[in-house]
Amino acid sequence: MKTLIAVLGLATAALAASANAQAVNRITNPPPAIILSGAIVPPGAEIFHLSGQLASPIDPSKPVTGPESFGDTKTQTISIFNKIKAILEKQGYKMSDVFKLTVFVAAAPNMGGKMDFTGFNDGYKQFFGTAENPNLVARSTVQVAGLAGPNFLIEIEATAAKVK
Repeated sequence: MKTLIAVLGLATAALAASANAQAVNRITNPPPAIILSGAIVPPGAEIFHLSGQLASPIDPSKPVTGPESFGDTKTQTISIFNKIKAILEKQGYKMSDVFKLTVFVAAAPNMGGKMDFTGFNDGYKQFFGTAENPNLVARSTVQVAGLAGPNFLIEIEATAAKVK
């Protein structure tokens, strides 16, 4: 009987702790902003830092012949977010658990030495602030001189957290 009472007590405590678990506090910006001012991760949350991800070739069955093998900034952004989504899911996370992105964007060939910020945002908006994932993220976006290879226009690091 003592064992049963102890087990019930532990189960009740676990349920109470779970019910009191705080979610990531997402500090919003006024509309039409599509990013957060910041995010506060509560103590005890598990944090997952993803390395920077690059785009996959549009058609992996074909040889890489140049930038056209990876597409424009929007196409590469979507490819990267799909990679991030798969990595997260493999570890039991969702895109809605992402609270911070660091984005490195190289100059696009057709942008006169500037990054294609609009192309990146168009891809970003397919994964954040949607019906499937209404969450936004804190984000830094930086234009860089180049990335790991001449075909890449964008690299994205993500940080996710979930409260246990």
